[in-house]
Amino acid sequence: MALSQRIFDSPLVRRSDSLRSFLIATWLGWQIESNWADPFLFAIYSIVRPLASALILVVMYSVITDGAFQEPIFPYIYIGNALYMLVGMVISGVSFAIIDDREHYRVVKHLYTSPMNGYTYLFGRGVARLIIGMISVVITLGFGIVAFDLPIQLGDIDWPLLLASSTLGIVAIAGLGLIMGAWTMTMARHFWSVGDAVAGAMFLFCGVIFPLDYLPIWLRWIGFLLPVTYWLEAARRALLGAELAGFDTLNFLSNQALVAILAGFTVVFMVGSAYFYRWALHTAKEKGLMDMESGY
Repeated sequence: MALSQRIFDSPLVRRSDSLRSFLIATWLGWQIESNWADPFLFAIYSIVRPLASALILVVMYSVITDGAFQEPIFPYIYIGNALYMLVGMVISGVSFAIIDDREHYRVVKHLYTSPMNGYTYLFGRGVARLIIGMISVVITLGFGIVAFDLPIQLGDIDWPLLLASSTLGIVAIAGLGLIMGAWTMTMARHFWSVGDAVAGAMFLFCGVIFPLDYLPIWLRWIGFLLPVTYWLEAARRALLGAELAGFDTLNFLSNQALVAILAGFTVVFMVGSAYFYRWALHTAKEKGLMDMESGY
């Protein structure tokens, strides 16, 4: 018997609609994301895509700074760009799952009349994108260490800080993605790029490739209201340690404070997304939008 079948048949999974919905959605999402090509072609795509994205940034940085790859700002930018792949993957993955099921596969009415937990189903669809994103991040960071001598040493990484901040940060981002997915339910038109638009806007305000110090004072508050800002700062500290280029905007926060802030964001976004999902589902059903097909 396959391992997946053993997991689905275990007593714990059978007793929980939420857990069963989550696991099946994760498996389904992985099949959708990886089954469009043969394994070899998918592996090539998974390697080339993140490297191409990183090299675009590297070329722009090289042109602007005349190849100053030894400056502390370069690892700051490179790592921020690499980690941010997860943000786009999770947010757009959850929101696009609604579009995929409604417009492409046309199974929404079947899904939401079955005994599944729709909230954990969407969460699982986002996890499938997260797995692909994590592979991309590892490949990109590994390439940076080999090609550009990023000052990342496995023995010097603050693993507790990296694991704690990344777990909390990704869960908080998933909560935001669930809000975007639920919001997509209530839209009749112009919903194709909701996740990408939000992820693109956050790229500017969260200190991904330049610190918040460089933003006008009246725009910095946006970054302080987003969990990605604190997750990237904590992850950079964990990976780079003393090699990190420090900036005044977040230097006053200790590592423990960053983790505490991320924990607060995680609670807020997960609880908020659960309530927002219930409202959006009710609204979509009342307006007849659940199984509506826009035709474009």
